[in-house]
Amino acid sequence: MPSTPSAPPRIAVYSGTFDPVTLGHVDVVRRAAGLFDRLIIAVAVAHHKKTLFSLDQRVGLVQAATKTMANVTALPFDGLIMDFCAQQNACAVVRGIRNITDFDYEAQMAAMNRKLRPQVETVFLLPDAPLQCISSTLVREISKLGGDVSQMVDPAVLAALKATQAAASGAASKGA
Repeated sequence: MPSTPSAPPRIAVYSGTFDPVTLGHVDVVRRAAGLFDRLIIAVAVAHHKKTLFSLDQRVGLVQAATKTMANVTALPFDGLIMDFCAQQNACAVVRGIRNITDFDYEAQMAAMNRKLRPQVETVFLLPDAPLQCISSTLVREISKLGGDVSQMVDPAVLAALKATQAAASGAASKGA
């Protein structure tokens, strides 16, 4: 009996700066990991942003937050997401959407990405409702001001935020 060729694995890419990765991101990762054979979290270099965490730290924090998901990997990337998708043989890009503002921006990006690489689909996923208000920007700001973000991030991310704040406080007190 001849063997039938198996279908290629369905690989998706979820990109972002993840500075830091939040529980909203992790919820989108969990949902996407259930839809695809392999999910690659593409952690962007982010030339246009001043990030709190280095690229290596962000990749490490994403890995820590997703360590229980066997089909999920985190890789750094620089350049166009569609080029990264081609390098990874991805058939889809996953985007998390929290609100209508996110949708407007992401729909425009999806249309442009389709022009660049029409064979790659964009899949929009909503995080669980209680997580939709969480953004990396708000987590950074709340943490910087001494607020409790423990319900918004993985314990490894919380520890990294606290270490960053402690280092900043130490540097500030030495300068005083």
